[in-house]
Amino acid sequence: MESESEPYVRLASLRQLHEVMADMNTARSLADTLQTVANGVVTALGYELACVNLVRPDGDLVVAAFSGNQAAEALITGRVGSRESWDRRLNMGETWGDLVFIPHTEGWVLDDDDVPQWYTDGPAPRFEDEWHPSDRLFAPMYTPGVQGGQCGELIGVLSVDRPRNGRRPGAWGREALQMYTFQAAIAISNARLRANMQRALVRLEREQQALRASEESFRQAFEYAPSGMAIAEMGGDQHGRILRTNDALCRLLGRPASAMRRYSFSDLVHPEDIGTLLRTSAEGGRAELRLARRDGTYVWVSLRNSVVADAADGPRFLLTHVEDIEDRKRRELQLAHRASHDSLTGLPNSAELRSRLSSRLCQRSTHTGAALESIDAAFGHPAFDANGHGFDFRQGGTEAFAAFDHHVHTVAPEGERDDGTKGLAVLFCDLDGFKSINDRFGHNAGDAVLIEVARRLSQCVRDGDTVARLGGDEFVILADGLGKADAADLAVRLRNEIIQPIRAEGRAVRVGASFGIGWAHCGMTADEVLKSADERMYVEKRSRPKQHRRAG
Repeated sequence: MESESEPYVRLASLRQLHEVMADMNTARSLADTLQTVANGVVTALGYELACVNLVRPDGDLVVAAFSGNQAAEALITGRVGSRESWDRRLNMGETWGDLVFIPHTEGWVLDDDDVPQWYTDGPAPRFEDEWHPSDRLFAPMYTPGVQGGQCGELIGVLSVDRPRNGRRPGAWGREALQMYTFQAAIAISNARLRANMQRALVRLEREQQALRASEESFRQAFEYAPSGMAIAEMGGDQHGRILRTNDALCRLLGRPASAMRRYSFSDLVHPEDIGTLLRTSAEGGRAELRLARRDGTYVWVSLRNSVVADAADGPRFLLTHVEDIEDRKRRELQLAHRASHDSLTGLPNSAELRSRLSSRLCQRSTHTGAALESIDAAFGHPAFDANGHGFDFRQGGTEAFAAFDHHVHTVAPEGERDDGTKGLAVLFCDLDGFKSINDRFGHNAGDAVLIEVARRLSQCVRDGDTVARLGGDEFVILADGLGKADAADLAVRLRNEIIQPIRAEGRAVRVGASFGIGWAHCGMTADEVLKSADERMYVEKRSRPKQHRRAG
């Protein structure tokens, strides 16, 4: 192209420039594109040397490609020039459109900056437009798509040297270099975009592989976990509905996975444990409750919840870990039962008896009693009625209320006659003749008698009544809602059951029973109630003839 006179340019030269530009845009990588740009300057534009300086992320420029001289290429490729030095170069000399030409008369000031450069030998120019070995010609490359070209972001600088015709480029040469530089900027931007996309695709593929590996690990951990696992919906109309269960949970509840998807945990929880489930926080909540098996039985489990997000702002799910604690709960219940029940007869023991009795009684303090007396005096009638319920007091439009809690006071029948009042009867039972059985036949026989007496007493009372072994051969029955006649009839029935022959150690033995009936009411302690019934039992025992108290 350098041999052609301007403005006449051969079609072959334009075709050659077009092919070089096409090669730039078909390069397979950024490195290939940069080298194609440098080679195109030498091949199609008629320069002996070409260098591509690429802007790095930190702003400095690195020599990324070189063409025309292998020695110079080995010397400066990969070297870096500061952005400050490059800005000084691009703001001095002559501007030829988008090009910057620094003649040798000014370029000497750049000899000592840090921009990588080469030096060429040659004679001094003889003509005005002849190229001097120290002349410099730069073609800045800017991001495409910005109106005005130079208003875009600088992405690199194309440096050219030693035109083959030995002359400074004319109008056509300058235009061709600008056109080529513009296309080179497009090619470099596209190559960078492709490189970034390839890196992003590689990164995405790695992330997807990691995600698939993570999902597979979770799936295996979920499916093959030794304890139960479930995933449930969180929020919305279907909140709590089970979406997925593992084999361990299905085996634990005896239900197939397809059937489990029809339920939520609230559908499977024991009715008494619904409150426990509702009190459990969804995020990180934990509860111990009973879940229903397919056969209608219940199993104790520990539920622990975790929230799992499907995406950054996507739906959230509840991951529930279900641990079988049936054995532990059974041991705990056994220990609690042993602590509160007699080991021989299985009846509630003394401590449990006092606990149940105390739960029905309340103690009124001295201050409360004084306050009630003041109310009685002020309003002319007691603050509580016969059943222990507080009256509403109204006087002159002002309401005054007796201070009492929601406790239903326990009252007792008064007087010798049955006045119809129902109360909490406490029947104190002491066996007659039991000591002689122990002495004559041994403690095994005595234990057999106590076990049978406990069984007979339990069979004769109502559901909800308490039969307890106080100790030795003493038993206590708590029966609520009885009048005096009812309590007396109950004592007779219990005595008649006890005096029937009992098989112990291969022989039939008999024991008698003495009953004392006490009544519990608020204001008494459990010990006071038991003492009252015990005293009545001894009164009843002494009042009966000796031969009627025991049987052989």
